[in-house]
Amino acid sequence: MNSFRTTGWWNAALGVAVGAALVSLSSWAIGDSKKTPETPIGERWWPSEFGADDQRGATNRITPQKVIQSSQLIKEGRIFQLGRLYEHGMPIPGKRHFSLTIPGLPTGLPTGKNQIVSNDELVSGEIGQVGTQFDGLGHVGVRVAGEDIFYNGNKLSEFGDPYGLKKLGVENVGVFFTRGVLLDVCGLRKADRLPNGYVISPDELQACLEKQKLEIRVGDVVLIRTGHGKLWMKDNTVYGEGEPGLGLAAAKFLTDRKVSMIGADTWAIEAVPHEDKETAFPVHQWNLTRNGVYHLENLDLETLAAEGVHEFCFVFSPLRLKGATGSPGNPIAIR
Repeated sequence: MNSFRTTGWWNAALGVAVGAALVSLSSWAIGDSKKTPETPIGERWWPSEFGADDQRGATNRITPQKVIQSSQLIKEGRIFQLGRLYEHGMPIPGKRHFSLTIPGLPTGLPTGKNQIVSNDELVSGEIGQVGTQFDGLGHVGVRVAGEDIFYNGNKLSEFGDPYGLKKLGVENVGVFFTRGVLLDVCGLRKADRLPNGYVISPDELQACLEKQKLEIRVGDVVLIRTGHGKLWMKDNTVYGEGEPGLGLAAAKFLTDRKVSMIGADTWAIEAVPHEDKETAFPVHQWNLTRNGVYHLENLDLETLAAEGVHEFCFVFSPLRLKGATGSPGNPIAIR
């Protein structure tokens, strides 16, 4: 999730939510499993369907059988790269940064009789949360009665660490080798791109499926094309000011179908400004925090859409950054 220019109303909305939580939940004990109190995002969502100790979330749905079935979708052996270039000048939110330098040319001076030389790069930045980015389960939570609660009821006070999370780090996720489905909402609407703030509905997702004679299956990765990605490195200002995306009902449509991950050609998957102006990134909380369903943001989906590729084998392996909240990478679709 990229916050871009939304910091002010994020803080305002968060203040409203936190205030309400503290008033209504001040007497609630987080660990009391005999109660089912309301939180700022509804009833408690833990323990997970995958067990009280689970840290993997929806990748549990990618079974060996699912992997075999997905591999059978490869008919032509053609690979589509869905990741963006990590480069200077790419859209970056707020005060996050990305920098790649080569410290000395060559970095490694001539060595040995063969006078070998070498170059190395130095990369700095919030590497899991810039460019094409994967949101892990330690990325987003909710404050409930003074406790910051994440996926499966984990309290940040117990697993947070400035040198890497002690739970819910991306090293727990595993590999996505599964069936991928492209839902081209932009194409459905016959638009060049959907406008910022456009809220995608469940009916539109269903219409995309019916148009391609497809259905969503357990463990699938679903990619949403809005056309917003056309602005990438063309008009970064408009790209970062807002975006079209899922509304909460559409997010529930996908989690009800037990997907493993949702991706999009946008920086937050969900509509910004949000459909409910008093909430901040509610789809993130619904998908990641409540359901353990991952996000993959800032994708390039134009070639897939242009060539009419709507079902494919999807492969992505987050970097095994111990304790990290997210990961960079180059997801691929194989036809």
